[in-house]
Amino acid sequence: MPLLADWLLRHSVVMCLLLHSLVLMTFCFHHAATSCSKSCYCSESESGGKTVRCSNLQLTEIPQDIPNDTRRVYLDFNLFTTVPTNAFAGLQHLVELDLSHNELSQLEPGAFRGLGSSLQFLDLSSNKLVNFNVEAFEGLRARANLTNNPWHCDCNLQMAMPRVDLEPASLTGIVCQTSDPEENEVKGLAFLLAPDIDLCVAMKRTTDVAMLVVMFGWFTMVISYLVYYVRANQEDARRHLEYLKSLPSRQGKSEESSTISTVV
Repeated sequence: MPLLADWLLRHSVVMCLLLHSLVLMTFCFHHAATSCSKSCYCSESESGGKTVRCSNLQLTEIPQDIPNDTRRVYLDFNLFTTVPTNAFAGLQHLVELDLSHNELSQLEPGAFRGLGSSLQFLDLSSNKLVNFNVEAFEGLRARANLTNNPWHCDCNLQMAMPRVDLEPASLTGIVCQTSDPEENEVKGLAFLLAPDIDLCVAMKRTTDVAMLVVMFGWFTMVISYLVYYVRANQEDARRHLEYLKSLPSRQGKSEESSTISTVV
């Protein structure tokens, strides 16, 4: 009995320690997932869920400690220059993201990866975005505000438009500040509202010229080969003819034999 009691006591202590550790780990994970991001202000309501406000804090990098259960994030009026890949990958419940009034000039491929099933509104207005990177918006079907950016309209933008899954009305926010080629009158126009303008004409012409150059090169090679082939055959024929001429003819041999016979 004393041995059994001692065994039960020791195992009870071990089980209590394990249970305490499990509860502590659960609390830590819950705290990490639901606590507020450093330097930001958080609020929560029953209808709207958790909101994280990091506005006007002079931030230069996207915070990585935003709680996973956040539904709205406001990062406007900061100093971000780029949105890196998977910047918001852990925020699977996010419905609104505000990145307006920053210094954004680049959106890396997969910048908004993981938000396709939840995000409803994305604000990228009043930044320094010039080139539209379709890979940054992969899988995103949200409504986006793309206004007040110095967009550059070219053939790449024209070819990217059909591949974008954003709400179609969002693309009207792409107003061309510069264009390539420059002679196209798209400056100041919403590119989506100018369907008659083809910015790929120059590229198509360049492609046509390149194809003509390639075809001419192949044609030249074929002609050169044919000329070489004909000349080589002519040279062989000439040598063969000279060889035949150098051989004694049968007729000469017959006449010589007849003469000898007559003399005898």
